[in-house]
Amino acid sequence: MSFNTKSNALLRCWGSRFWRSRRLCPLEGPFWSCFGGARPRPILDMSYSRHFLDFQGSSIPSSMKKLVVTKLSSNFREAVALRQDAPVPLPGDGDLLVRNRFIGINASDINYSAGRYDTSVKPPFDVGFEGIGDVVALGLSASARYTVGQAVAYMTPGSFAEYTVVPAKQAVLLPSVKPEFLTLMVSGTTAYISLKELGQLSEGKKVLVTAASGGTGQFAVQLSKKAKCHVIGTCSSDEKVGFLKSIGCDHPINYKTENVGAVIKRDYPEGMDVVYESVGGKMFDLAVNSLATKGRLIVIGFISGYQNPTGLQPVKAEMLPAKLLKKSASIQGFFLNHYLSEYKMAMEHLLTMYESGELVCEVDLGDMSPEGKFIGLESVFRAVDYMYMGKNIGKIVVELPNSVNSKL
Repeated sequence: MSFNTKSNALLRCWGSRFWRSRRLCPLEGPFWSCFGGARPRPILDMSYSRHFLDFQGSSIPSSMKKLVVTKLSSNFREAVALRQDAPVPLPGDGDLLVRNRFIGINASDINYSAGRYDTSVKPPFDVGFEGIGDVVALGLSASARYTVGQAVAYMTPGSFAEYTVVPAKQAVLLPSVKPEFLTLMVSGTTAYISLKELGQLSEGKKVLVTAASGGTGQFAVQLSKKAKCHVIGTCSSDEKVGFLKSIGCDHPINYKTENVGAVIKRDYPEGMDVVYESVGGKMFDLAVNSLATKGRLIVIGFISGYQNPTGLQPVKAEMLPAKLLKKSASIQGFFLNHYLSEYKMAMEHLLTMYESGELVCEVDLGDMSPEGKFIGLESVFRAVDYMYMGKNIGKIVVELPNSVNSKL
């Protein structure tokens, strides 16, 4: 492919605008530090220019929309602002520039906007954990494995933007851009790795999954069934009960119409061997009380408390040591960032399962929300609200249309 003088001039113009803007406005938020990486190294040698234009010769825009945390708060709408004219970042030698097509919503997005993961981080900083899209530019080293036009998914802070720089070593190459693939990046791998490392699943074990019809709950249900376990799942509507049955859940419980504790005590008097818990508060207390002898409670979150100033809901902790001792039971937390050594293997296995039809990856694009489908960065605020109202079935995903400023 040859590039004409006009194409190279566009590139030089884009690059010079980027570096002028960076001198005036330093990089917003230490997103490269969240996974132990270094600040992206820029490529200044314009002989690499072929990596910065698509195969049709369209120029990458100089500015884009993105969401930025401007104030630390667990109220996402108060914490985050939409920037209309943020500079499009430049990929370093080992980086990809991805035009995001779909971005994932996670309950922990408001923990991030509240500054709970790193108290040293001060606003403004970028937000969003995961995305999927097309490679539109890349550095020279990254070009050894990737090319412009390929579909990739990633788990890198700063995904709530039209374009995101992604270290090539953290990208996952995909056959196409489908939102179903995005469900696996955080939600799927959290369920897979936590149950594999901590669950000790085996045939006949009784597994309770709270928020079972949600983004990660759906995978905990299916993976437990693959291990030939008996699965009980809690949810909040009859529609969700129907969904859980469709993915193999043996005993869905609608906690809005049934007393979960009473049902478990009646139907499973010996208790639960494993509990996959993400709700917190009263549901955590119920999970502790429901443990069988030598039962294991895996805490992957506590969404019921995230919107509080402390990020927590009260639990009955004063009797916890006695309850655990009485049953030789255990509680263990799981945070995905501590298991990144297992991440690649988990993603490969999950992708294989999905492509072979062994795994349902339910996506909620907001079609049933009052204001309709989640399209554009402006709708991220609605999507977060939708999650905390407990309306979603599956993983909440926001679609980003093509930027009006770009032919890409």
